[in-house]
Amino acid sequence: MATGEAGPRRPRSGPQPEGLEETMRGRLGRECVYVPSCRLGLYVALRHWCPPGGRVLMSPVNDDVIFFVVLAAGLRPVQAPLNPFDGSIDAGAVPEETWGSLSAVLTTNLYGNPDPAPELRVRCDASGIALLEDGAHAIGSEVGGRPVGAWGEASVFSLSKHVGAGAGGILAVADPRAAEAVRTACEELLTPRRTASEVAYALRPYAEAAVRGLGLRRAAWATLGLLGLAERDGIRMPLRPDALARATAAAPDLAAHDSWVRVDMHGYRRRSGPLRLGRIRRAVGRLDEVLRAHRDGTALLLATPWARPREGSGVQPLFRVPLLVADRDAAIAALARRGIAVGYLYDPPLDDYAGEEFTDPSPAPGRARWFAAHALPVDPLRAREAIGVLERSGVRPAEPPQELTRPGAARTEGLGPARD
Repeated sequence: MATGEAGPRRPRSGPQPEGLEETMRGRLGRECVYVPSCRLGLYVALRHWCPPGGRVLMSPVNDDVIFFVVLAAGLRPVQAPLNPFDGSIDAGAVPEETWGSLSAVLTTNLYGNPDPAPELRVRCDASGIALLEDGAHAIGSEVGGRPVGAWGEASVFSLSKHVGAGAGGILAVADPRAAEAVRTACEELLTPRRTASEVAYALRPYAEAAVRGLGLRRAAWATLGLLGLAERDGIRMPLRPDALARATAAAPDLAAHDSWVRVDMHGYRRRSGPLRLGRIRRAVGRLDEVLRAHRDGTALLLATPWARPREGSGVQPLFRVPLLVADRDAAIAALARRGIAVGYLYDPPLDDYAGEEFTDPSPAPGRARWFAAHALPVDPLRAREAIGVLERSGVRPAEPPQELTRPGAARTEGLGPARD
């Protein structure tokens, strides 16, 4: 997948997602390609802009699926030092020798909090490497006066998150000449759509509403476990290091990594049919309304004692607001008793989870460990309910150790996984 000018446009068959591409093109000012999932779009971007065997700087507080996508692309993940209060990459704490070894930087924009894209853009330009933006949590977020996703050579977005479409993604590119090449690469990776899958997708919202209405959420998860259909016993999926070592030896190869990359979304490569595309279009049509509601809820949550707002950043329409609490398990249990589920936890950090066989560790692991252990991602659409539960339950704010707050801590600390 070499970078270069695209050849003649190939004919496309089946339902067309041009409206979705045009909507995101209008938001980003970039050529956009519809993909069935953010993870497939990211794989294509990594293959297009990074040579096999290259090294990619990324956040250790991230979904493990993204980690496996990087491995599937034949690349070596390099874990970055983080801001311990919002999980963003601390570009100034990346060692100079690391910059000289990289092929690309992959941002996370965790929960919608932007990574420092302007600073990362400067460093990538100086190093002659690509900046790739994962905007799955960050539709509507801005940094440096521009939308998240408008800084890198490419960016990927999930249409499953803010708008709750349950499927779909966008791969946006800065250079229009690259659009047809990545579109072709995506087409070659797609699997045929299935009628049964389309019907199941159409019925899923009604089934989920019935489960919620009858209070059967816990029973449903227990049934999945008994049937062997639950793919995670905890926050992270099983690593299976022996099998993973065999898969990475075959990389770049998406098929070899499929059992890791497909977790929680087995149709991540499946061509979207008309039912799916129609629902996604309707959901995206409500995006501005949803973003306003997220921004309002975020403002409420950032005003609580558990939040650490970023100075001068304004209020972003966060997908989840990471409150920092002393006893997260107790806080999760209190929220669960009121029917407020907490997801999108990324603990332990990827370097602790995967080990040095599969990734270069962060130079400041304690920052990621502390954030991963204390972040409580709260849905801003349920801000008032969640605040009331946390206040009544006496949940305490997490107090960071001095090792994380003293000057130069990113280069010297090495906190273990202990929690307060």
